[in-house]
Amino acid sequence: MRLIFLLYLSILFNLNLIAQVNSSRIEAVNFSKVSITDAFWKPRIDGVSKYTIPVCIDQTEVKTPRIRNFEKVSAGKGEKHEGIFYDDSDVFKALEAIAYSLSNQPNPALEKKADEWIDKIAAAQLPDGYLNTYYTLGDLNSRWTDMSMHEDYNGGHLIEAAVAYADATGKRKLLDVAIRFADHFDSLFGPGKRHWVTGHEELELALVKLFRSTGNRKYLELSNWLLEERGHKNAKGYTWSDWKDTAYTQDVIPVRNQSEITGHAVRAMYLYTGAADVAAYTNDQGYVDAMKRVWEDVVFRNMYITGGIGSSGSNEGFSADYDLPNEQAYCETCASVGMVFWNQRMNQLTADARYMDILERSLYNAANDGLSMDGSLFFYGNVLASKGNHKRRPWFGTACCPSNIARLVESIGNYIYGVSGSDVYVNLFIGSKTTLNLSGGKTDLAIDTNYPWDGKIRINVTPQRKSKIAMHVRIPGWALGHPVPGGTYQYLNYSGSSYSLRVNGIPVAYTIENGYAVINREWKKGDHLEVEFPMEVRRVVARNEVKADNNRVALERGPLVFCFEHPDNEGQVFNFVLPDNAPLKTEYEAGLLSGIQTITAMVPVLETSSDGMGVNTRIKPVKAIPYFTWANRGQGQMQVWIPRKISAVQIDAD
Repeated sequence: MRLIFLLYLSILFNLNLIAQVNSSRIEAVNFSKVSITDAFWKPRIDGVSKYTIPVCIDQTEVKTPRIRNFEKVSAGKGEKHEGIFYDDSDVFKALEAIAYSLSNQPNPALEKKADEWIDKIAAAQLPDGYLNTYYTLGDLNSRWTDMSMHEDYNGGHLIEAAVAYADATGKRKLLDVAIRFADHFDSLFGPGKRHWVTGHEELELALVKLFRSTGNRKYLELSNWLLEERGHKNAKGYTWSDWKDTAYTQDVIPVRNQSEITGHAVRAMYLYTGAADVAAYTNDQGYVDAMKRVWEDVVFRNMYITGGIGSSGSNEGFSADYDLPNEQAYCETCASVGMVFWNQRMNQLTADARYMDILERSLYNAANDGLSMDGSLFFYGNVLASKGNHKRRPWFGTACCPSNIARLVESIGNYIYGVSGSDVYVNLFIGSKTTLNLSGGKTDLAIDTNYPWDGKIRINVTPQRKSKIAMHVRIPGWALGHPVPGGTYQYLNYSGSSYSLRVNGIPVAYTIENGYAVINREWKKGDHLEVEFPMEVRRVVARNEVKADNNRVALERGPLVFCFEHPDNEGQVFNFVLPDNAPLKTEYEAGLLSGIQTITAMVPVLETSSDGMGVNTRIKPVKAIPYFTWANRGQGQMQVWIPRKISAVQIDAD
């Protein structure tokens, strides 16, 4: 009994500690407290559980030496490391995805497999807490000497997996491993100790998760110290000495002084996620302001209409402002996953819905595109136009993307609801159920919707007793005539539309705060909130600085970006014009690509004449499908941005 009491006090202390740091931030409702019932996302989750995770397990255990490296360490026979120095991270990300999957769909066999991996990982940890198979099986004396070698990156993913697995299962063996690793790192680096600049940022955000899980403030302080290390010429490693590119790792100037996005996109997203986390918990205005500036640079000048980022393959990241080519777009899946992370943290930090607008855009389009419809194949990069030379693949040499998209889809419950005191935030419109511990007592919430195919959302609010609750419902920018903040993309000929909110079928008074409709009232059992958004098709145009999209138009409906693909358009999508006045018709096709909304139009098609001496024009029907569904029916042409003028049409002569 005394032990239980002491445990209770410890938990209470940790919660109070976290609350004392910054009680005003929005806390996301943890995935383990959310049950997904959504007709759109539940099949994606099931596909990841049925196909993606088994692929990750097979590649990790059988087809590549990733698990074998951990076994070699514990065997102690002097065997050499196989694979790439950052391969440990893929094991940890797969474990994290498994953790979320076990929460969504308990599976004793899968849990047993995860526990087997965890035993092997724990056995490979050195007595001082160090864990990295590349150095342990190689030159251990060289550990922590080259900041480019992903020791910190691997460790960060270890921590993320450990926290997720503890949340999902209650088992803390991996969490204890992660704590020992973090303590090992803390014993070497920090104020008054050795300098360290993370070569591939990740540890920063992971340490904040560890702080939240344990209540130990030193992990938050260590994350903050890692942020402060950047921009002071403290880095050592091949990224800096051989490449001589400090911008690649966002290390030119201190983080709090940064205003422009640079370098490797995934590194940037993980860094800024960590910075936003630290800012939220410490109220560091310098980081708050920096994150807002950098975010605007990303969204206003360096983001695709899909929410994808990182246009350049040469650095897997950013180039010049408005340099957003379509066929050459890089748009790594991991970068889009990072956009989800970062924008959630920015929302928690500011309570501003525009960050959730971008999260939604990246989630439904750029990130979602990285996974095939059945969950068995993947995109590393995500182009916005293809002549037929792109296809989904079963795995990659650098295999960060499969496990990354797996953990995102399985953890979708993390991003739906937020809580601050008696304020509830509904951020994503995903069919789900949860129970919230609000200041006025427990309240059950349930979302029922066919979103994104339909704009109708029903939110059932069931408090245990009558309670004053402020319900904050995000009103998406796209529903207000603004596809994205900053004006890089705009709706063509937008004439305005309306949305509606009703409580128990009756229009309700509300205020607008930072993009949320706020309904502040006393709620009782049986109450429900109905929200309806306009779902007409909208034409999108880009500002002139985006040269790749000049005289072109893209189509959106709700949060989804559409594209034209070869199977629906006689194999050719580069030879037609989409006039501004062409009527657009929508239809839900249950038998196409597991059930999708399509958009059709009658348009002018240009073809070479039979003698090859001229060009003929005919009117034919064309069909657009949601962007994330393309490349599931074989290789062929695809295009998001369609010419509005004949001069922009590309004609392929037979």
